[in-house]
Amino acid sequence: MNKQEFLAKLQTNLSGLPEKEVQDSLGFYSEMIDDRMEEGLSEEDAVREIGSAEDIAKQIISETPLIKIVKDKINPKRKIQAWEIVLLILGAPLWLSLMIAVFAIILAAYVSIWAVVISFWAVFVSLIAVALCGIGVGAGLIWNNHILSAFLLIGTSFVCAGLSVFCFYGCKAATKGIILLAKKIIFGIKNSFMKRKKTA
Repeated sequence: MNKQEFLAKLQTNLSGLPEKEVQDSLGFYSEMIDDRMEEGLSEEDAVREIGSAEDIAKQIISETPLIKIVKDKINPKRKIQAWEIVLLILGAPLWLSLMIAVFAIILAAYVSIWAVVISFWAVFVSLIAVALCGIGVGAGLIWNNHILSAFLLIGTSFVCAGLSVFCFYGCKAATKGIILLAKKIIFGIKNSFMKRKKTA
């Protein structure tokens, strides 16, 4: 694949992004190819060394803030007519309340997911606290000659300490999973806005 084919494919994959972002990315990768060619690589080798246009486009899309994509999408490309402004004002009680409701639902879902993860971490911290306190109280019971109670308490503390290890790995996996899910959701929202722009 030569430079022009690579840039054309990259432009196609980035076509839903704001025009300035697309042009900046094309200029950056064009210059990168030129730099590699100046170092002695052939045009095809320089393009191959950069990577596939699809992977680069995915990375650029994931790094582009969602607000930029949405702002570019909702900015009017033509002057708004007076009757459109009147309709927007008259319809504001309806569309504004719907928008607030949708935002509240999305925020509630997001907070609920993170609340579950936070509760897992709270269980982990509780197990650690129970283990440490149990060992301390157990040592005090040994000091006061309550040997059987002390061993029971210390044994329970070690069980809690062991459970906390399993809980830690579970919490870590759950946190990574939620972060990955959030990234995929944001990437999906970006793609949906970009597809709308392509069809518009």
